[in-house]
Amino acid sequence: MDTGNERRTDGVLGERRHLTDLAYRMLGSPAEAEDAVQEAYARWYAMPPARREAVASPGAWLTTVVSRVCLDVLGSARVRRERYVGEWLPEPLPDRAEWPGGGPAGSGDPADRITLDESVSMAFLVVLESMTPAERVVFVLHDVFRYPFPEIAVIVDRTAAACRQLASSGRRRIRAARAPQGGRAQQAGRAEQAAVVRSFRRAWEAGDIEALVGLLDPAATMVADGGGLVGAAVRPVEGGARIARYLVLMAEKAPGLTLLERTVNGLPGLVAQRDGVTATVAALDLVDGRITRIWAVRNPEKLGRWTASGGAAG
Repeated sequence: MDTGNERRTDGVLGERRHLTDLAYRMLGSPAEAEDAVQEAYARWYAMPPARREAVASPGAWLTTVVSRVCLDVLGSARVRRERYVGEWLPEPLPDRAEWPGGGPAGSGDPADRITLDESVSMAFLVVLESMTPAERVVFVLHDVFRYPFPEIAVIVDRTAAACRQLASSGRRRIRAARAPQGGRAQQAGRAEQAAVVRSFRRAWEAGDIEALVGLLDPAATMVADGGGLVGAAVRPVEGGARIARYLVLMAEKAPGLTLLERTVNGLPGLVAQRDGVTATVAALDLVDGRITRIWAVRNPEKLGRWTASGGAAG
C-alpha cells in the first residue's frame, strides 16, 4: 500500500475549504468560487503523475491556479456587470446553524466550506467589488489570508513592489468606505446590531415610519439587487426618511410577507419570505447605533440557499 501517495492525495483534497474561502472573497459568488476551485483541481489531476510528484507544495500550486482563475473571472465579470440590470451585489450566505432545511452537511454545497467572519460581511465584500481585479486578488491574498508579497508576486506575475502598491490602494478603499461622516464613529458590535435589527423588524412589520426613521441614519443608503428578474429599485435609495417610506410602501404592495431575523454573511440581518419562499435577504451596516446601509438582495438566482423544502426554519 502506497501510504505516501494517499497522504499526499488527502492533503491535496484537504485544501478545498481554504481554496473555496479564498475564491469566494475574490468573487462574491459561491458558485463561481466552486467553479474556480474545480478548475484548479481539474488542472492538477490533468498533469502526469510525475509532474504532480515534482510539485513541492500542492497547496501553494492550487492557490496560485485558483487566484489566477479568479483574476480572469473578475476581468470578465466587470464586462458582464456593465450589462446587469440595476445594482449588482454579492450573493448572501446564511449561517450553517440557520441553514434552511436543517443544514447542508454532506450536501457538497460550496457555501458550506466558506468561513463566516468579518472578511465576508456584505460591507466588506461590497468594497472589494470597487477594487480593480488585481487590487482585489492581491488585497485578499495579503490582508485577509496573510500571504507574503514575494509569494503573491509569483502568483499574480508582478513584482513584490507592485503588489505592495496594489494592497495599499485596496486598503485606502477600505478606509474611505469606513470613514465616518465627520467625527469619530463606532461600528456596532454583534449584540448591538442584533438588537437594532429586532427593533427594525418590528417597526417594519408595524408600518411605523417614525420608528424606522429613528433607527436609520439620516444619510443612510439602501441598495437593492433584483437582477431585472423581480421588482427592485434600480438606483440606491438615499436618506433615512426616504428609505423608511419605501420600505413601508413595499410591504403594503406585498402583503403576507414574513420577516425573520437571520445571520447574513456572519452578521444579524433580515429575511423576507412569502409562503415559505425567500423573497429578500437584507444585510445591514450600523454606525453609532443607527443603520447606515442596507443591501437588499432580491435576485432569485442568488437566494436558492435561503429556501429549502418549501420553507425555511422558523
